[in-house]
This record gives sequence, C-alpha cells and structure tokens, in this order.
Amino acid sequence: VQLQASGGGLVPAGGSLRLSCAVSGRTIINTGMGWFRQAPGNERELIAAIGWNDDNPYHADSVKGRFTISRDNAKNTLYLQMNSLKPEDTAVYYCAATRGYIGVPVNTKLYAYWGQGTLVTVSS
Repeated sequence: VQLQASGGGLVPAGGSLRLSCAVSGRTIINTGMGWFRQAPGNERELIAAIGWNDDNPYHADSVKGRFTISRDNAKNTLYLQMNSLKPEDTAVYYCAATRGYIGVPVNTKLYAYWGQGTLVTVSS
C-alpha cells in the first residue's frame, strides 16, 4: 500500500491550498483515513479524519472552520482543503490510512499506512 501526498507549497497568510493523497495497492472504500501535520520541534498531530461514509468528519480545533477533509472513493484519493491559512499552519502534512477501520479514526493508533509528507509553508 502506497500513499502519495501532494499539493504543498509556499502560500501567503490568508491563502488556500488543497492537498491530495493518492492511494495505490488498496481501495480506500470502507477505510477511515486522516491528515496529520508536524511542525518543527512539535509532535505529529492529527488534524482531520474521515470515515467510510463521510458523515461527521473530525477536524481539530486548530483547523476547524478553515480546513475540510474529503474523499473521492472512485479516484482512491483523500483531500484536505485548507483556507485562511496562517503562519502557524506551517508544517509537513502527512496522509494516513487505517487497515479497514470504517469509522472516523481519531485514535492515532488505528493508522497503519502513511504517506511521505508534503511541506506547507505559510508566510506572514
């Protein structure tokens, strides 16, 4: 199973980016997935998670109202739409998938597969 994250880059504060995570080797149908980020000197944190049926996705308080997680099962791809970006959103962003957990995976121990990370830099 491979997860390929893309879409990161340099953006001014207040700007937007959309991250994509293309999955190969396994269908994402019936699989909970999530986005994590890790800023320099910080631990990796879960910022968004989505279950198999897209109902009630989880967004961390730090991104709620600005970021939106979504999925396209037909394309086997996970997305993270990021709006109103702030300098404190600067981090490496990782997508991750569970091994068949169909709910919203807020427990980080559920994640079995990881992408390589994509860097998002927000300038002030």
